[in-house]
Amino acid sequence: MNFFRRFRDAVLVAALLAIPFFFLNANLKDPAKTNGVDRVVLQISAPLQWVATQAARGISAVIEEYVYLVDVGRENDRLRYENARLSQENLRLQSEGQENRRLRDLLQMREQLGGEQLSAQVIGKEVSANFRVVRVRLDRGERDRVKPGMPVVAPDGLVGQVRRTWGRYSDVLLTVDRTSAIDVVLERNGARGMLRGTGESDRYLCRIQYLLRADEVRVGDQVFTSGLGHSFPANILVGRVTNVVRRDFGLYQEAEVTPAANFSTLEAVSILTMGSREAGSQDGAGVRGDLADPAPEL
Repeated sequence: MNFFRRFRDAVLVAALLAIPFFFLNANLKDPAKTNGVDRVVLQISAPLQWVATQAARGISAVIEEYVYLVDVGRENDRLRYENARLSQENLRLQSEGQENRRLRDLLQMREQLGGEQLSAQVIGKEVSANFRVVRVRLDRGERDRVKPGMPVVAPDGLVGQVRRTWGRYSDVLLTVDRTSAIDVVLERNGARGMLRGTGESDRYLCRIQYLLRADEVRVGDQVFTSGLGHSFPANILVGRVTNVVRRDFGLYQEAEVTPAANFSTLEAVSILTMGSREAGSQDGAGVRGDLADPAPEL
């Protein structure tokens, strides 16, 4: 048994070595010199070569696809990282652009109003249940020589006046607060009245009271501080008329005013410490406005 097993193994090895030889010899031989055995070998090897070729192509395609996907994945990771970096850079540049515009607006406002001013940042906002800003807190206070009653102005227009101060902080009474009262004038015809905040919880609104019935008031008229009193300089934009209420009787009419300052997005303001009123009053015909007596403490 051992002899036949060894003989069988030797024959099998010889056959396995001989078959490739016959296949190779038949495929490399000159077609003009092939014999019957060679043609039989070629006929048998053709399907086997086709199967081997297709298998090799399939395996190669899989390997190439895998390598391609690995490269694509790496490229996608790189592009995602680059996109995130550029997005962060874009946000940073936008933030710096907004900051530059805000500082430029504050500088322009400072030049227009003149006098001594103190820049301040909004560090807190008190909001109502309807997300309406009702109080603003600044990073300037008693240590910065800020006093109650000082006007607070944004590049868009009048914000209000300092309500109270302590340490390095202060609260601002907004023009829309129901305790705020401002002597104002209409730019178009010089009509005067007292502007008071409505204190509504769902919108920013003021009303001009004591406008003479004979005064022509139109929607869209710009409203400025009048310059009377001792708190606010003249020529500060307060807002624009959005509705006119004329009753059938009485000496006066009322006008609703939407503030020019956007309290919801307020970030930087100027506190007018002194001198601005005199600078504004020299504008002559262009003078508009002043705040009435400071409102009582909360």
